[in-house]
Amino acid sequence: MIARHRRGCVVAGVVALALLAVGGREASGQAAPATPAAPTGSRELRVLTFNIHHAEGVDAKLDVARVAQVIKDSGADLVGLQEVDRGVERSGRRDLLKEIADLAGLRFVFGKNIDHQGGDYGNALLTSRPIVSEGNRLLPNTDGGEQRGVLQVVIDVGGTQVLVLTTHLDARRPDAQRRDSADAMLAMIEAWGSGPVVAMGDFNDVPGSATWTRLTTKLIDVWAAVGTGDGFTIPVEAPRSRIDWVLVRGLEPVSAEVLKTDASDHLPVVATLRLK
Repeated sequence: MIARHRRGCVVAGVVALALLAVGGREASGQAAPATPAAPTGSRELRVLTFNIHHAEGVDAKLDVARVAQVIKDSGADLVGLQEVDRGVERSGRRDLLKEIADLAGLRFVFGKNIDHQGGDYGNALLTSRPIVSEGNRLLPNTDGGEQRGVLQVVIDVGGTQVLVLTTHLDARRPDAQRRDSADAMLAMIEAWGSGPVVAMGDFNDVPGSATWTRLTTKLIDVWAAVGTGDGFTIPVEAPRSRIDWVLVRGLEPVSAEVLKTDASDHLPVVATLRLK
């Protein structure tokens, strides 16, 4: 069952997302008490992807305020989060997502992928933009690995509907499950049609891999287009791998930056995008 965080949807968006989400679990969300509104006609997006490691930093302290501050300081109006706990024992049965969203002043949507320690675990999207529709699609599971999923949210950006995919792919080697997941995401994008797309998250793979090569047949890697430097996001103390990506179609990459923080075991990536 969906716990709705607002009423009213654009029918076209609902139909499109229903098509995408067939066979998957639905997303759920609530409203933060104070949500800043993006300028109605704004065609620019500030996007952040962040694997928050259930809000546990490199100092082993769970600190939702620290995560929320990273989001606020980034100026992002569209935030994809991975490794999100809700009611999980290790994080004190707290609803970390709602706490972070309330502190950041953003709406949220949650995509549960697994039960974990008596609670829910998955991906989330926070945004100040109008949410048109939402859904969660479970990805192919190979050889009994952790169940992964893609949170699918359609937002309104200056009158244009944009499909946003937020995911956290399998970490195991070899990469069969990630390849299958990439193919499933491409099928979602094809089902969406020709509209703009943002796909972001922890892909647990690097540029040039089979996962990256598949996805970049249809999407632009924002860091490769406009980033400066290596874009490494893990490990935090001495980053040496670029596994957290923002990929787009129908949006122009303007800038990209890796932010420094000790709020997680990943560094977040922030990008500015403009609708074409």
